[in-house]
Amino acid sequence: MASCPAGNILRLHDMLRFLPIALLATSLLSWPPLLSLQPQKPDSKNRFSHRKHLALKGVSCEYCHFSALSSRLAADDNLPKPETCLACHDGLHALKHDEGEKAYVFKSPLRTLKFSHQQHLALGNVAPALAAAIDNGTYLSPTRPTRDQLKTENACMACHRGLAESDATGPANHPQMADCLVCHSTIDPPFSCELCHTKDAKIKPASHTSNFIDLHSSRNARLDKPSCKICHGVGFRCMGCH
Repeated sequence: MASCPAGNILRLHDMLRFLPIALLATSLLSWPPLLSLQPQKPDSKNRFSHRKHLALKGVSCEYCHFSALSSRLAADDNLPKPETCLACHDGLHALKHDEGEKAYVFKSPLRTLKFSHQQHLALGNVAPALAAAIDNGTYLSPTRPTRDQLKTENACMACHRGLAESDATGPANHPQMADCLVCHSTIDPPFSCELCHTKDAKIKPASHTSNFIDLHSSRNARLDKPSCKICHGVGFRCMGCH
C-alpha cells in the first residue's frame, strides 16, 4: 500500500484500535476495503472536498485519479480506488460527512460522451487556448470561465475548473461544450453530434418540443440566439436546415 503523502494521520493507539478490522480485511481480500460505506443515495450530492485534499502536501490530481492518465473512454471509472483512500484514511471515516451523516460510496455517473483523457492530456495545458478564444470572441457560451481560473498551470484544472475551492463537486466543475468547440470547431448538426455524443445522449434542448419547428420561425418567438451557436455553429442560417 502506498504511503500517505500528507503523513501518517493515525497515532499508535488508533492503529491498535483498528487492528481487528485490519485482520478481518486481510482474510477478505476480494471485498472492497471501505466496508463501512453504504450504497450511494439516488439523489445524494457528492460532498467530497477537493479543496481540503489538494491543500495537502504531495496530493495532486494524478495521485488520486491516476487511471485518467491512460483512460481512453468516457465510460472509464477514474474515481479514486479504495486503496488510495486507505493510504491516509482508516476505512471507517473516509468520506464520512462532518455533520454525522452516514458515509456513502459515490458511484461514477453514466457517461454519454466519447472522450479520451489520455489523448487530451497529451495536448498539455489548454487554458491559454480557452483564454484566447474568450478574448477574440469565438468562445460560444455566455457562461465563461473567469480569468483567474484560466491562469492555472494544471492541465486538469484547465477543464475541471474551481476544484481547488470546491467542497462539493458537480456539473460546475466539469468542462462545458463550449470548451470542446474551441478546438473542435467544425459543426454540422446532426452529423457532427455523433462524433462526441453517444446514441443514448439526450442533447436536445428542452425548448425543442414537437411544435418547435412552427414556433421558432415566428417573429414573436423569443429565441436565445447566442445559445443556438453551441449546436448550430456561428454561421448558421435558416437555409442550413430548411
